[in-house]
Amino acid sequence: MLDGIFASLYTNSVTVPVFLAVCLLSVALGFGIALVYRKISSEGGTMVSALTVLPFLVQLVILLVNGNLGAGVAVAGAFSLVRFRSAPGSARDIMAIFLAMTVGLCCGMGYCAMAVLAAVVTCMILLLQGKQAADARERDIRVTVPENLDYSDLFSDLFAAYTTSSKLLRVKTVNMGSLYSLHYRVTLKDTDKEKELLDAMRCRNGNLEISCGIAADGRQGEVL
Repeated sequence: MLDGIFASLYTNSVTVPVFLAVCLLSVALGFGIALVYRKISSEGGTMVSALTVLPFLVQLVILLVNGNLGAGVAVAGAFSLVRFRSAPGSARDIMAIFLAMTVGLCCGMGYCAMAVLAAVVTCMILLLQGKQAADARERDIRVTVPENLDYSDLFSDLFAAYTTSSKLLRVKTVNMGSLYSLHYRVTLKDTDKEKELLDAMRCRNGNLEISCGIAADGRQGEVL
């Protein structure tokens, strides 16, 4: 019974009803993947649209090469040349894109049950990870300080007062080595006091550039 469920629908030739049914399935699965991605990420617009239509496009590519897996993989590799976003995506974004491509490959080969199984299992994993990782109090803070300041304990008392945890993730020099750019990940005690923390940090760094954003999305906020 399971062998029949997971068998390819394209046994001999592609009929119009089967083709239309598979097309609807690929679009529906793409729409479901896009909804899950929209739920676990604040990214929207073109990324969500791309995830919706990507399974359908990959399915058409596989059908055009007559189910030849080698040719299909070679053609699908061209998708890796396409940049879906102007900034590098997170691991979650890459997983969503590869899931959409996998669903399209399965549909294009006629393995619709595998496409549904892959979409359901992976979306459940993404939703579980999203719930575990989501912390509205976690922030990424990037602050610029002059090179003559000792940044090791520059904000320690502020972090102790306003955060439950803080970690210095990266230090790099900017502006020909005359400035340091510090990247912190902190968990706020009270999100309503985020502006107080940033204002206090601005007094320490000489009112140089500071950016703050939600760590779960990997996106920076507005420059203050």
